[in-house]
Amino acid sequence: MALKLKPLGDRVIIEPSDSAASTSPGGIIIPDTAKEKPQQGTVVAAGPGRTTDEGNVIGMTVKKGQTVVYSKYAGTEYTENGTDYLIVRESDILAIVG
Repeated sequence: MALKLKPLGDRVIIEPSDSAASTSPGGIIIPDTAKEKPQQGTVVAAGPGRTTDEGNVIGMTVKKGQTVVYSKYAGTEYTENGTDYLIVRESDILAIVG
């Protein structure tokens, strides 16, 4: 099912990856509440870009399908059909992977 959100301006919708390990290297099981939030995910949608004071639109650097690394506490969480998403500004994205 397609995502029903369309980001505005310089916003990006990211689906965080599930890279958090459920056990430590020593074999201790880590509960969900103690796991760190992922900082990497896939871009699901991107807005048209930032509008300057003169009315010019500066296009987005990231595109749908790219894997990105973003700031640890960035964005707003959103859930649709049981899938978690994160809505962030393009400036909260630190790097494109690969």
